[in-house]
Amino acid sequence: MNMSEKRAALVLENGKLFWGREFGALGSSLGEVVFQTGMTGYQETLTDPSYHGQIVVQTSPQIGNTGWNDEDSESARISVAGYVVRDPSRIASNWRSRRELDDELIHQGVVGIAEIDTRSLTRHIREAGVMRAGVFSGEALTDPDSMTEQVLTAPRMAGAHLAAQVGTARPYVHEAVGTRRFRVAALDLGVKTNTLRMLADRGIQTHVLPPTSTLDQILETEPDGVFLSNGPGDPAAMTEAVALTRAVLERRIPLFGICFGNQILGRALGRETYKMRYGHRGINIPVIHAADGRVSITSQNHGFAVEGEAGENFDTPYGRALVSHHCPNDGAVEGLRCLDVPAFSVQYHPEAAAGPHDAASLFDQFTTLMSGDR
Repeated sequence: MNMSEKRAALVLENGKLFWGREFGALGSSLGEVVFQTGMTGYQETLTDPSYHGQIVVQTSPQIGNTGWNDEDSESARISVAGYVVRDPSRIASNWRSRRELDDELIHQGVVGIAEIDTRSLTRHIREAGVMRAGVFSGEALTDPDSMTEQVLTAPRMAGAHLAAQVGTARPYVHEAVGTRRFRVAALDLGVKTNTLRMLADRGIQTHVLPPTSTLDQILETEPDGVFLSNGPGDPAAMTEAVALTRAVLERRIPLFGICFGNQILGRALGRETYKMRYGHRGINIPVIHAADGRVSITSQNHGFAVEGEAGENFDTPYGRALVSHHCPNDGAVEGLRCLDVPAFSVQYHPEAAAGPHDAASLFDQFTTLMSGDR
């Protein structure tokens, strides 16, 4: 690509620069640059609230083949701060497609960049770790030093309190499919649409509550269980959610947490959390069950993790607990289970769309817990 074709740039906070062409809206966008290894499900990725504040790099080389439809979004709008791809598909071809991916990015004001070496970029992030970055195109495309200075003004993800920016502002109810069996209070830290669908399919009426909800507001729903959703940001900044979780544990209300919810439960149990070098973001990440050594292939999207060792048993203010799942790739904690109160969580996404579905049965385990069987 010669200089006259350099119409967009991705600039990292360490000064590394990648030239490309504009993709999506023109302008500039700042955030934490991360890579996502899924070969399918880009619409679900873009609309996952857990990616709020992040510039997502797709390692799959061609993106946009199936366009954009009106059924697969995980929230009401695109959540990513910016989007980086190698080869945007020239045409979209799918019976459900309603428009091109590029058109949707423009419509929602998402600044992206295409035709860069995403393999080289991913290797750089793996070696240097995730960092702040910026995507620049149109009139925002200036000299490298000026763009780098803008990147350095962006807030870091460590310490970020982002759930309030993506969670619902007002409570609402997602009805059960068929006969209602249970009522669940869900703390919306960035809940995904498919989570609510999978709860509903099991006869669960879900009262979705803002991330700042109090214990009294939880109890007003008369819940059979409490759900802690996925979401963005640093779990160490979620002191209110951690305190709420402790109050739920004290009352022995059945509790299930996913992803960010796993980290919140971990901190409520007295464990620390830490920022990972480049996190887990993909749909083919293995997880080992401590109980029987069984392996599940899972969808994941997290940059923080709970401290702990595979199979570890530990004491908490609420009795004994254990690290129920771990990742064989790096030993990261992938699940927690309390042994003396009815609570468990996983770091991965059992509601994964577009898959895999190895862990969908965890929602059945939640219903079993609410039934009083352990």
